[in-house]
Amino acid sequence: MKRAALLFALAGALRAQTPTASPVISLAEAQQIAVKNHPRVASAALAAQASKSVVNEVRSAYYPALSSNTTGVGTPEHDSTLTAGAVTTSSIFNRVASGLVASQLLTDFGRTKSLEASAKLRSAATDQNVIETRAQVLVDVTVAYYNALASEAVLKVAQATVDLRRVTLRQITALAQSSLRSTLDVSFAQVNVSQAELDLVRAQDDAKANHARLSAAMGNDRDQPFTLTDTALPAELNPNVDALIAEATQERPDLAALKLTQQSLERTAEAEKELRNPTITAAAVAGVTPLRDDRLAETYSAAGVNVNIPILNGGLFKARREEAESRASAAEKDVQTLSLQVARDVQVAWLDANDAFQRLDVTARMVTEATEAVRLAQARYDAALGSIVELSQAQLNQTSAEIVAATAKYEYLSRRAALDYAMGVLR
Repeated sequence: MKRAALLFALAGALRAQTPTASPVISLAEAQQIAVKNHPRVASAALAAQASKSVVNEVRSAYYPALSSNTTGVGTPEHDSTLTAGAVTTSSIFNRVASGLVASQLLTDFGRTKSLEASAKLRSAATDQNVIETRAQVLVDVTVAYYNALASEAVLKVAQATVDLRRVTLRQITALAQSSLRSTLDVSFAQVNVSQAELDLVRAQDDAKANHARLSAAMGNDRDQPFTLTDTALPAELNPNVDALIAEATQERPDLAALKLTQQSLERTAEAEKELRNPTITAAAVAGVTPLRDDRLAETYSAAGVNVNIPILNGGLFKARREEAESRASAAEKDVQTLSLQVARDVQVAWLDANDAFQRLDVTARMVTEATEAVRLAQARYDAALGSIVELSQAQLNQTSAEIVAATAKYEYLSRRAALDYAMGVLR
């Protein structure tokens, strides 16, 4: 029994020491996690929610306002009257009273309506900002994902290079011990192994750094263990750049947000123009005076209509209107500027993606040619027709070609993601 218990304990300890497999994360899953966890998306969503509250704030002017007042006054001077600080006079009586005051805007001749429309447009602009923020997070995590895949591919090439050069070193060492090769060849082979090991260390560091960047892009505060899955190449590029620019003009959320902001400022300018119109307000009051001077009634109530007509205010309304109109005109120019930037971004992103796509075939041919060169150099070296320098250079060229080919695919995918972002279709 004791022996069986010991075996169970050892088995449990081995299971505890066995590393658990890292979860497999696809690009789509990484994007979903980033959108869900990244604080930038949450911040943009909260800003959009706050903007919707502004619409309700402006719309509140349509509804009646009701307030309660309780006032207590005591004066040693009966029958006294306020004579300073106001145009009208008011008698002062000892009293404690409580009442309600209600007011209702009857019309301001469209000013509140214009302000409400402006607030709605600003709210719609913040909704577009949410989409733009999501797109920024998505392109960041997509590029980080491809960079992590590229660094893993480079790491595999570096590890394979170290293994191959170690085999070559063992072979040359054996030949040198048999006096078939010089010790100089062994020294060259040792240097090649050391160089490959140095490249491997650098590749390992790059892989860890890109993995950490991907975790941060996904909204994690620390590096998380996970395994990435490879991604297939997308469809070929659309050769019609003008069509892509037209699509980007319609789809870019930042451009849509700026257009909505411009429209909002135009409605604000209309509201500022309407400041010159009268404002008609209805008001009603009612209350009781349980403790009072004998000359005051126990209850009171009144209702009336007030018409406020602006006449002179030192040019304030004119200045506000001119300011709003200038801001709307500036926003219009901003829209034109951003439209030019969108066209430029799409053209540059398309050229970068097309260049990366063309490099795929070139790098594939480089690997084939470099592999053949290594085979010939190895054959010449084995036949004592070539030098170790020739073989080393061929192996170096092969390693460089394999690294370039390993990263070419993911560079193309990253540039395609940048093109999708420039077009506004990455959401």
